[in-house]
Formats: sequence, structure tokens, C-alpha cells
Amino acid sequence: LLPAIERGLSVTDRLGILGASITQHPHWDALVDALSVPKYDHVRISLSSVRTNTLTVKLAQFVGQHGSKSVTIAVESGSERVREIVNKKLKQEEISQAIRNACRGGLSSVKLYGMAGIPGETDEDIQATIDMFVTLKRIIKEEKSNLKLVFGCSTFVPKAQTPFQYFGVRKEAEKRMKTLEKQLAKLGVEFRPESHKWSVVQGLVSRGDRRIRNVLEQAVAYGDTLGAFNRAFKDLKGQVPPMDHYCFDDWPLETVLPWAHLRTGISPEIINSHFTSASKIMAGSAAGLGSVQE
Repeated sequence: LLPAIERGLSVTDRLGILGASITQHPHWDALVDALSVPKYDHVRISLSSVRTNTLTVKLAQFVGQHGSKSVTIAVESGSERVREIVNKKLKQEEISQAIRNACRGGLSSVKLYGMAGIPGETDEDIQATIDMFVTLKRIIKEEKSNLKLVFGCSTFVPKAQTPFQYFGVRKEAEKRMKTLEKQLAKLGVEFRPESHKWSVVQGLVSRGDRRIRNVLEQAVAYGDTLGAFNRAFKDLKGQVPPMDHYCFDDWPLETVLPWAHLRTGISPEIINSHFTSASKIMAGSAAGLGSVQE
């Protein structure tokens, strides 16, 4: 990595380190040490999202010393139950410790990324996300820090070749995002939602088959707006399944998927096994759960 960095720094003094999980690189600590010498003091370094449990005081100081006062961590949800559903191995204490470390390392802000409308999510899980931010704000106060919290939130969109490819976009996600926006504003947390309506279009493209080609062509002809997709489906009624089929409907496990003929490094058997595990957690939700604050 260092030779590549040296070549890049010959034409710029900005360095972006990107990757799916950069802080888990086997030589990450050695790279940080190498870039912490005076030779690189003038270089502005920015990182892609880092794993929550790798946001140490040392990492926070390293980022701050190189001109970036913010980092992003993906928590998915403030509910441990929802994190179990999506197989996110992350505990609340790890999130809390990351915020403590950010305060002690001198960062000015931390962006947490999550979703609403994850299959199996309840109002109580949304309340758990709100409660998580209550805890994090208390930690910031205890640390006598001015750390700013930002919550970037998107609507769950099913993706092919994942255990959640059988689930549609949750219509209730839009209301839950509005609830999060209202409640987090009271806490002084900046809420940055992605468009729920465009997430629905993403769901269409994500789970669409060859029949939606005509839908896409029509939508573009109508101006490529959100309303254009509804108009296209109306025009093509009887020729393609309704929009709800692709965007909102849950499909049975035995459904022949549009991409079933494709193979990746993860076998269908493993995908279906994870689907079954997630479904068991969803089915274990207790009746009579408390409701979220409106």
C-alpha cells in the first residue's frame, strides 16, 4: 500500500482510504503508524466507514491529526434483536465505547448509519434506536465533549443473492423514519434520511426480471420521475406483474428467482440457511410489545 500511496501523494496532498472494512486489514496498525510520521503531517486523510469496534482513541486521533474530524460507523439499528436478524455481530457496549473513544480522540462528529423497515422490525425496535441515541448523548455529556451525532438512515431494500431477497420493501418504513426524525431532533441528533420513495424504485430494479424492461423504457419516456413509474405500470397492466409484486410483496422461499441461474461465492443453500435463521428470530418476537413514541 505504501508505494501506491507515495505515487498518489506525488500529485496531491489528499488521501482517501477505501474498502469494505479497512480497519480489519491485517496490516492496518502498521499502516497507521507509517502514516503518522512528520513526513505525512500535511496530508489530509479520509476513511470510508469503519467497523464500530475498531474505532479506537488512536484511530480518532490519527484521523483528527490529518484534517478529518469525522468518521462513519454502520450500526444498522439500535435494536440488538434487529442486528441479530441481519447477522450484524455488534453489541450496544461496543457502540458506546466507540463514541467514548471518538470523544477522547478529539473528533468533532460521528455519523452512524442505519436502516428502517428491516424485515421483522417492530415499533419497539425503532424505540430501541431512539434509546440508543439517548445513551450516546449521555456518554458525550459525561466525557465533557461537544461531539456531534449524525444518523444517516435509509429504507431497507432487498438485494439479490442475500437472505433478504425474498422480502419486499416495508411500507411502514416511511412512517418510522418520520418518527425517528421527530424524536432524534429532540435529542439534538442530526437526521439524514434517504428518500423512501426512491428506495421503492431501488426495490423494483433490485428484484426486477426481464419483464420490467418495458417499464423502465416507459418511465424514462415519461420523464424518469417517481410518478413516471406508476404511470408506466398502469399503461402496461396485464403485460407485467403489478408494481407491488416487485417492490412490496414477500416471495415464498420456493420462488424461482430471476437470478436463480447465476452463482456467486455464496451458495443458495447458505443463503436459505441464513434466511431460515433470520425468520426464526422474527417469529420469536413477543406479542404485546411496547409502542414507539410518536
